[in-house]
Amino acid sequence: MKRLILSLFALLLAAVPASAKGSFEALKCEGFTAHVYNSNDVMKNTSLIVEGKDGLVLMELPLFKEDFKQFSDYAAALKKPVRQVVTDYHEGAVPNVPSIMPQGMPAFIRGEVYSGMMAHFKKTFGDSIVDIPEVQAAEVPFGATVMLAGVPFTFQKSPSPGFPAANIVIGEKQVYYTHWAFAKAHMNHLQLKTAAAIDAELASAKAALNSGCKYFIGGHGGLAGSDAVAFRLEYLETLKKLRAACPTAEAFAAALKKAYPALPGEEGVTKMAEGLYK
Repeated sequence: MKRLILSLFALLLAAVPASAKGSFEALKCEGFTAHVYNSNDVMKNTSLIVEGKDGLVLMELPLFKEDFKQFSDYAAALKKPVRQVVTDYHEGAVPNVPSIMPQGMPAFIRGEVYSGMMAHFKKTFGDSIVDIPEVQAAEVPFGATVMLAGVPFTFQKSPSPGFPAANIVIGEKQVYYTHWAFAKAHMNHLQLKTAAAIDAELASAKAALNSGCKYFIGGHGGLAGSDAVAFRLEYLETLKKLRAACPTAEAFAAALKKAYPALPGEEGVTKMAEGLYK
């Protein structure tokens, strides 16, 4: 798992600068506003400010200092107190502000895989990344709903193996947050490391589409519409059929590329196939 994560980021790091100027999108929802921060950094990290009537909730804080400053300045300009930090997978903290994580995440962050990933970032980017203080975060059980700044946050178990992040529904049928964004593209091989992962991702895509939410936001990849979720569902159903019909990883990769010619992310199909045929 650790080797897979580091190999993925090694490819990304070779492709683009560490960080570029980010941008915000403000989504008006019932009872709150969701401010989506697209960092445009090397990992397409996305952060979120949920603005309730009496305060702010910060989710998935930026990794790079330049982005963190832009994000923090924007939050300060809203002129409301920060009530909570939510870490779903991207570790971060704000002084004197309580933090929460989905169940299992605090232990995972202290473990070898996550610690190794963060050490790799520090070695690669040096002083350009933020210093993350140690915090005692409260854990939220999967299936639980917590009220933060007057807005309900419901934590659902994520299907991604090795990633104990949650899928979080924010508001009543308003925002559906996932670690990986829904997109009209081939899926990342880290999401589909085994054949069994297809069924788990299918269940997750169905849950997202049936949630009735207006907006879908990923910690990597940003904002998407329900059309991207519907595409992911159809893509996964095709994946399952091809996995059952193709005898080898090579045959599967060729069939998938033929089924979706010129679909973004084709360069990762071979690695995905290798995982599905282990």
